[in-house]
Amino acid sequence: MIRVLSSAWALLLGMMLLQVGNGMQSTLLGIRGEIEGFSTFEMSLVMSGYFVGFLFGSRQAPEMIRRVGHVRVFAALASLISAAMLVYPTFTDPWVWGASRIVIGFCFSGVYVVAESWLNNAADNENRGKALSLYMIMQMVGIVSAQALMLTADPSGFVLFIIPSVLVSLAFAPILLSISPTPAYGSTKPMNLRELFNVSPLGCVGMFLLGGVFAAQFGMAPVFGAEAGLSIPQISFLVSMFFIGALILQYPIGWISDRMDRRVLILICAAICALGALIGALFTANFTMLLVAAFLIGGMSNPLYSLLIAYTNDFLEHDDMASASGGLLFINGLGAVAGPVITGWMMGVFGPRGFFILIAVLTISMVAYAAYRMTQRKAPAVADTESFTAVMPSASPMAVTLAQEYDYEVAQEDADERKV
Repeated sequence: MIRVLSSAWALLLGMMLLQVGNGMQSTLLGIRGEIEGFSTFEMSLVMSGYFVGFLFGSRQAPEMIRRVGHVRVFAALASLISAAMLVYPTFTDPWVWGASRIVIGFCFSGVYVVAESWLNNAADNENRGKALSLYMIMQMVGIVSAQALMLTADPSGFVLFIIPSVLVSLAFAPILLSISPTPAYGSTKPMNLRELFNVSPLGCVGMFLLGGVFAAQFGMAPVFGAEAGLSIPQISFLVSMFFIGALILQYPIGWISDRMDRRVLILICAAICALGALIGALFTANFTMLLVAAFLIGGMSNPLYSLLIAYTNDFLEHDDMASASGGLLFINGLGAVAGPVITGWMMGVFGPRGFFILIAVLTISMVAYAAYRMTQRKAPAVADTESFTAVMPSASPMAVTLAQEYDYEVAQEDADERKV
C-alpha cells in the first residue's frame, strides 16, 4: 500500500479533487435549476448532456492522445472543464447549461482515459490491484465529500460554482508536476454489437437498462430532491447515500458472484434495486425511507455494472474481453443518454415520485429478462467463470481493461500454485 501511495499519490489526490468538483456541479445544477425556474424537462435535457459528451469523448479521447500525447490532452481538457463550470452562473439558460454539460462530459471522459493510463504505468503486477482499489475509493470519497461542500454557501450565488472550478484547476497541478514518465497508450476497437449480443444477450440488455438507472440516480437525483421540496442538506445527504451504498456493498457482492451462478445474483441484485425504487416511490414524503431507497439502489446498481461485465466475460476468450468491455460500456452509455430525458418525462407525469418509478420499471425489466435468459441456456460451471472485476460506472474502457488484466493474472497465478 505504501508503494502504491508513493508512486501514485499525485494522481489519486488529483482524481479525488476532480470528483469533488464533478460531484458538486452535478448536485448544484439540480438545485440551481429549481431556483431559476427551469422545468423538469429542461433540467433532464441539461443532465443528459453530460452523458452525451461522455459517450462521444470515450470514442475520441484515444485518437486525441495518439495525436498530441497525454500531457497536452490532460491540460487542455482540464482548462475546458474549469471554464465550463464558470459558464453556468454567468449564463443561466438551459440550452447554455446543456452545451456546457456536453463539454464537461466529453472532457471528463478523456481525463479518465489519460489518468487511468498513468495509473497503470505507475503500478506493477504486485500492486496493481491495490492501486485500482485505491483509485475507486478516492473517486467515491471525492463524490461524497462534494455533497458536504454544498452546505458552505448559498446555491443562488456564484460561490458554489467557483469552488468546483478552483478544485478542478488545483486537481491537475499535482498530477502534471509529479515526476512520472508518459505512458504508452493502446486502444482496443469495441466488438461488433451484433456479435456481442449473440455472445451475451443478458449482458447487453442489462447494460442498456442499467445505463438508464445510472443516469437517473447520478444526473436527476438532485432535480428530484429540489422538486420534492427537500432542503439543501437533505439533497446532499440523499445523493451521498447512493455512493455510500455502492462503496459498502460492491466488494461483498463481488465475492459472492465468484461462487454462484451470476444470473441468479444479477436477478437478486436487480430485484433489491427495484425494491429500493418502490420504497422511494411509495414513501416520497418520508426522508428516512428515501435514504433507505437511495442506499439500496446505489448499493445494488454499482455491483450490477461489474456483474454484467463479468457474466459476459464468462462466455469469451481472454483476448476478446477488452473489446467486449468497450462494447458493453458503449451500450451502457446509450442507455445513460436517454435516462435523464425519460426521467424528466416521468416526473412530469407522476410528479417527483416518477424518478423512482422509472428506476423500478428498468430494474423490474432486468429481473424479468434475467429470469427468461435462465431458461434459454445453462450457466457455465463456477470453476470455469472469470473473476469479478469491481469498476465504477464512470470508468473508461482503459480502467475496465486494466482491472480485467489484473484479475486474470491473479487467477493464473493461483492456478499455477494449485498445480504445484
